[in-house]
Amino acid sequence: MLVNHRTIPNEVRFECAVPYFRDTDSEFYRVSSSGGAGSSPTSRSLRSRKLRDKIRMKQYLDSLKYILENGVDKPNRTGIPTRAVFGMQMRYKMSDGFPAITTKKLAFNPVKAELLWFLQGSSDVKKLNELGARIWDANAEAPYWKPKARFNGDVGRIYGVQWRSWRAPDGREIDQIKDVIERIKKDPHDRRLILTAWNPGEIDQMALPPCHAFSQFYVADGRLSLQMYQRSCDMFLGVPFNIASYSLLLHMVAQVAGLTPGEFIHTLGDSHIYHNHFDQVKEQLGRETFPLSKLRLKPEVKDIDSFTMDDIQLVDYESHPAIKAPMAV
Repeated sequence: MLVNHRTIPNEVRFECAVPYFRDTDSEFYRVSSSGGAGSSPTSRSLRSRKLRDKIRMKQYLDSLKYILENGVDKPNRTGIPTRAVFGMQMRYKMSDGFPAITTKKLAFNPVKAELLWFLQGSSDVKKLNELGARIWDANAEAPYWKPKARFNGDVGRIYGVQWRSWRAPDGREIDQIKDVIERIKKDPHDRRLILTAWNPGEIDQMALPPCHAFSQFYVADGRLSLQMYQRSCDMFLGVPFNIASYSLLLHMVAQVAGLTPGEFIHTLGDSHIYHNHFDQVKEQLGRETFPLSKLRLKPEVKDIDSFTMDDIQLVDYESHPAIKAPMAV
């Protein structure tokens, strides 16, 4: 049932299988009652806080469980069927800790490398390889893309190119990253703090059309938040990576803009699990979560283009071992 949080019974039991997840400040929770009429306000507050912490820390796992149990099996371009749900949302408060998944090991160095590569505005996977990551190699070598590639290692006008060199009709190139940071500094309450990688006129010039396609920044009470819409969401392999990447981007932009990181809101479109990932997902769902880690950025960095791999550190990260799965291309 869907209820206003002000009417939640004294004790509540979180239902793991839910199509969206909200944090402590949101207006609604999906809950079911389990009694507890005689409990004290203090004990109710403690239980409520523990419950909300559990919701925040387990919301990604709950989304996996929901898709497995309620999703629709669908074909797709890769030839590997998925089980999918359309439309989900997860929220992560940076004050709770950095949302690096703990039920399997997150490869954080590739997260850092890819984001720095995007911020370079590069389309050359060799530049990404120099940062120690090879996660775009398969896309660069995909048979459907190779005939279009302009050079060996080219992946076309993907995320970073759109972020830093969007082509305007008059021939100008727009640096969206630079522009949005300047707008955040000069007019933090602007409702046009937008970053987009979805360029319909250039989709055919990309090895992979943007999955995480559209983002909006929001400033309130000195805190910078970021909401990202992701059209296509590989829930096992891709989404934990995307959560970490955009939470990292939020921290970096907040630092150079002189703000405190607030909340990352992840809005998901086609949220799917590939059939050949079912066993891995079930293994992951059997694991307990660890406390969230912390992100440490070199405080002297005040320019978004000045960050290096060494300036970004994940602190106190504890996780279960990695779970390997094939990537659909």
